[in-house]
Formats: sequence, structure tokens, C-alpha cells
Amino acid sequence: MIIIWKIIQDALFAAIAGMGFGAISNPPLKAFPYIALLAATGHSFRYTLMEYVGIDIALASLAASLLIGFGSLWLGGKSKYPITVPAIPALLPMVPGKLAYNTVFSIIMFLQTINVPEEHGKYLYMLMDNGFLSLTIIFFLALGVAVPIAIFPKKAYSLTRRRF
Repeated sequence: MIIIWKIIQDALFAAIAGMGFGAISNPPLKAFPYIALLAATGHSFRYTLMEYVGIDIALASLAASLLIGFGSLWLGGKSKYPITVPAIPALLPMVPGKLAYNTVFSIIMFLQTINVPEEHGKYLYMLMDNGFLSLTIIFFLALGVAVPIAIFPKKAYSLTRRRF
């Protein structure tokens, strides 16, 4: 029961964050339930894969972004919104903020410890480790949303076109 509660809690917080990111891009009000649903589903799926299946964060992010991409394609058919309206705000809670912060911190510390070789090497390692992982996750998030558009280009294009 505690596992289910943790997954629901993760989904709830992701839905709130997704709607917050959605509010920044000013979508139609009717799009917010779709954004919340996709953010909750995608983030809790990634959380479940990482915590209970043992998949690393990069591959779990790819799987979750594919779920969001195909989900926004499916929901877009119902709502008549472009795939990016619900998908982009739903993806943003999965951007690796801590890793990106550690990357920037490592760059600053790397530059400040140029004359201290032992510290210099440590921060260079942190920079490469955090930077590579951050970029990989962000690339996989973008790839996961792009794949449904590439597989179903006519469907993705027709979401905003009226049929006569």
C-alpha cells in the first residue's frame, strides 16, 4: 500500500508542476487537464521504472517521454490541440534540475580551482559525469516526444486541421 501511495504522490506533484509549467506558456484553459494527466502519468511511470524496476534515469526518462508523446498524440485527437501543447509542459517536470545545477556548480568550481590539481580533477570529473547525464536525459526527453510525430506525421499535422 505504501508503494501505491508513493506513486500517487509522485503523480500528484508532477501534475501540479506540469500545470505550473503549462501556465507559463499560456495554453487554452481546456488543455490543463490534459497537461496534468500527461505529466502525472509520465513522471509516475518514470518513478516506477527507476524505483521498483531498477532502470536508470536516462532510459526511464526515454520510456516516460515516449508515453507522454504517444499520449499527447492520442489526447490531441480528442482535444484538437497540437501535440506540443500538452506534451512540452508535461515533460518539464522530468528535466534533471539537480544534475544540471551540479553541472553548472562543477564548471564554476573547476574554473576556481585551476591552480589546485587535486580539486581541479575532482570538479572536472563531476562536470563530465553530471553534464553528460543531464544532456543524455534532455536528449531522450526530446526524442520521446519527437518519435510519435515522426511515426504519425499526418495524424500529428491533422490534429489542428478541421475536416470538412
